[in-house]
Amino acid sequence: MSEPAVTEPIKVFLVDDHGLFRAGVRAELERGAAGDPPIVVAGEAGSVDEAVAGIGHLKPDVVLLDVHMPDGGGAAVLARVRPAQPEVVFLALSVSDAAEDVIAVIRAGARGYVTKTISARELGDAVRRVRAGDAVFSPRLAGFVLDAFSDRPGAAPAVDPELDLLTRRERDVLRLLARGYAYKEIAGELFISVKTVETHVSSVLRKTQLSNRYELSRWASDRRLV
Repeated sequence: MSEPAVTEPIKVFLVDDHGLFRAGVRAELERGAAGDPPIVVAGEAGSVDEAVAGIGHLKPDVVLLDVHMPDGGGAAVLARVRPAQPEVVFLALSVSDAAEDVIAVIRAGARGYVTKTISARELGDAVRRVRAGDAVFSPRLAGFVLDAFSDRPGAAPAVDPELDLLTRRERDVLRLLARGYAYKEIAGELFISVKTVETHVSSVLRKTQLSNRYELSRWASDRRLV
């Protein structure tokens, strides 16, 4: 009687600048790794340079990629890795669900985009699906991609000159502010101080020439940041 064939595990590489988050994702993936095919975490990195070196050395099947990092983020990793390793599949895993972030990383070559609210079971399923060739998105994010690559009237523009005035961190703060988060809650969500949140809000108000958070919320909603 022949033994059943052993399915090769999917090797995953984690890229995120928060070590505690990487540890949590690793634990969740390894806890639920017994699916078919199984998943193993081959390595991790906290910066663009570390990611490029680690992916080149370990040659993973799937890279779970944060969109925003201090030294460039997901798009920078994609730009440096994909030309040399086109076989590696990238799945963005981010706190951001803003249209411009989704569009940018998909244009750079990611196969999917899920938010950090995803469950461990759903994340494992997403890894297996992108490895198998599917495109995977968290609910509502697929519409951003369809709009960006569509020529139909009313499609969301891929580039917004006013939005481009804001830094990545300012957009993160604005998005949470527009959702009704208090400054302290924003600080906790983004791992920054309340004072830094206040500085970012002041900068956004100045750049947008708006007067208060209610106007900012409407401005963010018009640009589908919320």
